[in-house]
Amino acid sequence: MSLNTQILIAAVLGVAFGFTLNELPAGTFVDSSLYGLNIASSIFIGLLKMLLIPLIFSSIVVGVSNLQSGGQLGRVWKITLMCFATTTTLALILGLGAAHLFEVGKGVDIALFQDAMSQHQTPDTLTPSSFFTNFIQNTLINPFKAFSEGNVLAVVIFALLIGIALVSGGERFSSVRKLCQQFFDIMMLMISWVMKLAPLGIFALLAKLIATEDISILSRLLEFSLVVTGTTIFHGAVVLPLLLWVFGGMSPLRFFRGARAALITAFATSSSSATMPLSMQCAQQNLGVRPQTAGFVIPLGSQLNMDGTALYEAAAALFIANLMGLELSFTQQLIVCLTAMIASLGAPGIPSAGMVTMIMVLQSVGLPAEAIAILLPIDRLLDTVRTVVNVQGDIMISVVVDHHTQDEDLPTPIGNTV
Repeated sequence: MSLNTQILIAAVLGVAFGFTLNELPAGTFVDSSLYGLNIASSIFIGLLKMLLIPLIFSSIVVGVSNLQSGGQLGRVWKITLMCFATTTTLALILGLGAAHLFEVGKGVDIALFQDAMSQHQTPDTLTPSSFFTNFIQNTLINPFKAFSEGNVLAVVIFALLIGIALVSGGERFSSVRKLCQQFFDIMMLMISWVMKLAPLGIFALLAKLIATEDISILSRLLEFSLVVTGTTIFHGAVVLPLLLWVFGGMSPLRFFRGARAALITAFATSSSSATMPLSMQCAQQNLGVRPQTAGFVIPLGSQLNMDGTALYEAAAALFIANLMGLELSFTQQLIVCLTAMIASLGAPGIPSAGMVTMIMVLQSVGLPAEAIAILLPIDRLLDTVRTVVNVQGDIMISVVVDHHTQDEDLPTPIGNTV
């Protein structure tokens, strides 16, 4: 039985068991069940939180260090990163805009996480200057202190600097680059172990949620699913094709015909990494992208360009804040956007990777990591849609970059070969 099937069954059983506990009179069985569910869910969430910092650190170091040395960073490299930043920013704006427009999650109070939220203090409204001062003071700190305190943004800044240093040092630091790659592989292996516990963790979290909360949360969850799915599809069906037509000179119809096989595979596997070879083949054979361009942009994009993931995580953070009865200030929403962009950069291209990096986004504005329990029933379904948009963005940007750099000699990321 596949993990997807196990998670689906666990979600259904968790909801059913939660309803059962909700209907039973208070007593030893209910109390014991809730205690057991709390232990199981705490272990699952604890493992995810334990692996978050080393996963983000190793993923970003490896992703940045896979770029060529500074002397080879020409117009191709700059156009590629500019496209990545543009599409991700548009996805973030779209996700937050839709969450505000439809006010997802408002009107429901979630008591389950009151203990976790008791320590939460909404910061005073910051001016732009004080915001950047505060940002610098909380990110440019001792990296060991950042690791020990779980300061994700400070860890990300340090990881970016390490990656840039590895790029600048070239072959001098090849052994360090290899060590970082191996450490990242170890983290991915440990994540795969934790994901084997996902059915049990999801069962426990959902059962506890249903047993202790108003079931009206399920209708809000359905509303959020429809809003995020519709917004993600809009980004993939309207925004990205429009950018392709304007800046890449290719009709959306031709693009979808050429990329169809990769997009279907992305939907089925929920993995941009597993789809990458087919994405490169579709770009080269069906869309006329030069092999050098596809070999540079698509592997790089599978690590640094995840529009669907960024859109989902920004909207989800606002959704959960609404459920908690919190009004996120403009400054906090700016932090959510920045963190979601970084989280999408550090998200591995595997199924449900967003579940791990979603914790990073929640904690950036003081929301409890345990709140991902609300998102778990729909995560796998939404993961299929956002992975399609992630892969679509990589292929589309390869077309745009190739269109504007026909006369350029293209570098190839270290460690990525066609």
